[in-house]
Amino acid sequence: MRRQTWKENKPLEYYLNLRYPVLLVPEPEGGFTALLPDLEGCVSVGETEEEALANLEEARQLWIETAYEHGDEIPLPSSAKEYSGRILVRMPKSLHRRLDEEARAEGVSLNQFIVSLLSERLPLAVLKRELRVLKEEASPKNSMRART
Repeated sequence: MRRQTWKENKPLEYYLNLRYPVLLVPEPEGGFTALLPDLEGCVSVGETEEEALANLEEARQLWIETAYEHGDEIPLPSSAKEYSGRILVRMPKSLHRRLDEEARAEGVSLNQFIVSLLSERLPLAVLKRELRVLKEEASPKNSMRART
């Protein structure tokens, strides 16, 4: 199923009033990372949940305003109904055993342990991708193109 996206005839206020699902992740060193998976690169941090969410709201508005001004696509919020929450993952038996052992050591189910690992890793992957894009944009090769 394809998600609906930006339509030229909608006013900016329409997009600013959309409510996107938020992913809020506690960081091991303290603080929180908040992100909007539907708006690529829309990420913020804060010392508390409230601060991270307030910063994310500001980032969301700026993201949408900038995309709108440049005529970029603005994805509509994804719906939880699009996903069942169930996936089948095939893995080596040795990895399955190690994950099960760690889950038992943590006193949680294997499913809970895997979800926890994925939740911790996802914001890192998003940040790494964004840093890679920024690095590419700032590279001397791209700077030369901008000058010509």
